[in-house]
Amino acid sequence: MTGLSGRIEGGEHVLPIRIYYEDTDAAGIVYYASYLRFAERGRTEMLRLAGVRQSEISRQHGVAFAVRDCKADYRQPARLDDLIEVRSRLTGLRGASADARQVISRDGTSLVRLDVRIACIRDDGRPARFPAGLHAALERYCQTRE
Repeated sequence: MTGLSGRIEGGEHVLPIRIYYEDTDAAGIVYYASYLRFAERGRTEMLRLAGVRQSEISRQHGVAFAVRDCKADYRQPARLDDLIEVRSRLTGLRGASADARQVISRDGTSLVRLDVRIACIRDDGRPARFPAGLHAALERYCQTRE
């Protein structure tokens, strides 16, 4: 059984998501921007399983995460009522940024592949180093790209 935060499987975070009407366009096909929301949920829940709560990081350290760069390769559509999976893994980790590869799939078929760079920023929007405890927690989930 998978909890609300998903599960770790083979070094990847896996988050199942059901496609609801609100995720689709008039034809019942998932709207392209919905995949970005799904990917964000996947990254957030991966952090949660690593013991990282974004709200606490903000309060305690005055930093937040922002998408710096995102490349999405849309291959096939998902549709209303589909059950999809968001598979996330960190592929690079530096002092103030991290790279993630995310694959959104249905029944083992890749629908969308995303390469995302996340920046750690201060409240004023300037870059900041990851707090030491956070960096250590993320290192456990970092793998090099295949």
